[in-house]
Amino acid sequence: MNGSFQRTPDSAGNVVYNELKQRIMNLDLPPGTSLSEKEMSLAFDVSRTPVRESFVRLAQEGLVQVLPQRGTKVSLIDPAYVEEARFMREQLEKAVIRLACESFPEEAMSRLKQNLALQAESMEKHDGKQMFELDEAFHRTLFEGCRKSGTWAVMQQMNAHLNRSRRLWLIASSDWRHLYEHHGKMAELIEKHDAKGAEQLMQEHLTLSITDLEVLRATYPNYFIPVS
Repeated sequence: MNGSFQRTPDSAGNVVYNELKQRIMNLDLPPGTSLSEKEMSLAFDVSRTPVRESFVRLAQEGLVQVLPQRGTKVSLIDPAYVEEARFMREQLEKAVIRLACESFPEEAMSRLKQNLALQAESMEKHDGKQMFELDEAFHRTLFEGCRKSGTWAVMQQMNAHLNRSRRLWLIASSDWRHLYEHHGKMAELIEKHDAKGAEQLMQEHLTLSITDLEVLRATYPNYFIPVS
């Protein structure tokens, strides 16, 4: 990261914020990692101000904890937030897939099928980062095809803890077939206009994240807030 080009304080802050958020969400900075203003300012070749402001923004999203006298750390994954985000996502995604079964543009269906082909390639390569991005893109396309992009954007604001647990599952698991098969079946049910079947499948698909969460908490106890 080198500062060979001119940046305003605002743009520098956005660069630092976006990069740190991406690294936290990708688990390149795992839960519990200590973050140093000094080290980050050197890494990004910026003053401490945009780094400090980025920490504040990330804290507001629940991704870091700024602890007085103890520094800043990447926040642990909170199972309660995971469940709340999953609950909201389940309600909205079931509603959207019902709409998709009523009417879904050919262009959007084409994007789903292209996405599925790339998912198959990701499974062969066992590329967890790409698989996560394709998973997100598949579901986002459902919302976009139903003209609900704004709903997707609002939903994303609550997904920080859920998405980190999903990324962790892709790292921990060696078999992603059920994920791919669910997505493929969703596309089939949309084409068949089977709203009831699609809604049931979506609920099953999203409930898996809670079942997987218990396994992840046992495997990576230091990444999660203990449940009292």
